[in-house]
Amino acid sequence: MNHDLTNGNVTKSLLYFAAPMILGNLLQQCYNIADTWVVGKFVGADALAAVGSSYALMTFLNSLLIGLCMGGGAVFSYYIGKGEREKVRACAQTAFVMIGVLAVSLSIAVQCLMHPILILLRTPKELYEMTRDYLLIVFCGILFIFLYNYFAFLLRALGNSVTPLYLLGAASVLNIGLDLFFVRNLGWGLQGAAAATVIAQAVSGLGLGICVWRKEPYFRFSLRGFLREEKPVREICQYSVMTGMQQSVMNFGILMVQSLVNSFGPAVMAAFAATVKIDTFAYMPAQEFGNAYSIFISQNYGAGKRERVKQGTRKAMTVSAAFCGVISVLVFALARFLMLIFVDGGETQIIEIGMQYLRIEGAFYIGIGILFLLYGYFRGVNRPGVSLLLTVISLGTRVVLAYALAAHPAIGVLGIWWAIPIGWALADATGIVLMRRGNNS
Repeated sequence: MNHDLTNGNVTKSLLYFAAPMILGNLLQQCYNIADTWVVGKFVGADALAAVGSSYALMTFLNSLLIGLCMGGGAVFSYYIGKGEREKVRACAQTAFVMIGVLAVSLSIAVQCLMHPILILLRTPKELYEMTRDYLLIVFCGILFIFLYNYFAFLLRALGNSVTPLYLLGAASVLNIGLDLFFVRNLGWGLQGAAAATVIAQAVSGLGLGICVWRKEPYFRFSLRGFLREEKPVREICQYSVMTGMQQSVMNFGILMVQSLVNSFGPAVMAAFAATVKIDTFAYMPAQEFGNAYSIFISQNYGAGKRERVKQGTRKAMTVSAAFCGVISVLVFALARFLMLIFVDGGETQIIEIGMQYLRIEGAFYIGIGILFLLYGYFRGVNRPGVSLLLTVISLGTRVVLAYALAAHPAIGVLGIWWAIPIGWALADATGIVLMRRGNNS
């Protein structure tokens, strides 16, 4: 079902469109959360640390593809708002070829460069083999991640956020079932968890591609149409590459933080592995709401409805701030319980470290909620360079402060945790100033 975001009640349109996206991304997190839970409960703390160390690298590479697809989706939404459907088709075909080629190349590259990557991440010797075996399997799913996100952003640009949810729901249930079967019943350990993830990704990516092929015949791929159009190539390059860079910078900073975390040993690594999953799950609705808001902005900006853009921005800020405030209270209060989901009660050191993280960083989710909206706004009004700038400010601050503070024995790992909300705050302040200047110009 396609939904027109340029008409109707602003708040209802945003929430109605965002709800399936939020639920879908929460389900997507079940891929990694299922791995973390099953591994932590049935394999052990070292295996949990290996999965956690892998997560930052996986997120970095996946985010590059997701960012490229997201940038393409913004272009699709803009032309849909303008009513230029033929340009949407040309841009969609261009994006498929360009990002698809990159996905295949990336998959081959990481398989070949696995050893130097793990050395660069300062993976402890006792975790090296487990981490390598897990990643070699998981990265076989890179192409499926591209397929799912490409078709999901195409459908969302058309106003359909429900169909991707169905496929992701089925894949998530399958992933959890296979995780338990491969790891608990067959005893395949980390390799079983990785295989379950790749199979689930294949179901969601290929399944969504088949749905688009059947339900949207207008967007079926044509190589002839791709070669004939030159302008879409420039637009997709400019927009998708910028958004892909934003996502890559964001997660490269996280990758650098993971390297710093690894230097503190397996206990901190295991705690970080669990808390990052909790963290991501907690603020994921705000992130997907920001993505839905971006599509709303793109359609209305393309349609020339500037007042609706302003009204949507005010409403989105209110909704996101309220949600993040509630989640911060819950995470702070339930920090110990949340850690026990992933870690046995006897692992007291890991639990205490994780609780510190959640009660420092989790208290400031409103900062990341606003930042997600700022990213979405600047993508939607054809200023993706500003989103990249805000990412550099946020992650640059986080990395510099984390390394500087963690070097002091009196502060240690706490410096890594405190650097996160400080980076959010500086990026938020910059983004709000730039938004107001743009609106007044």
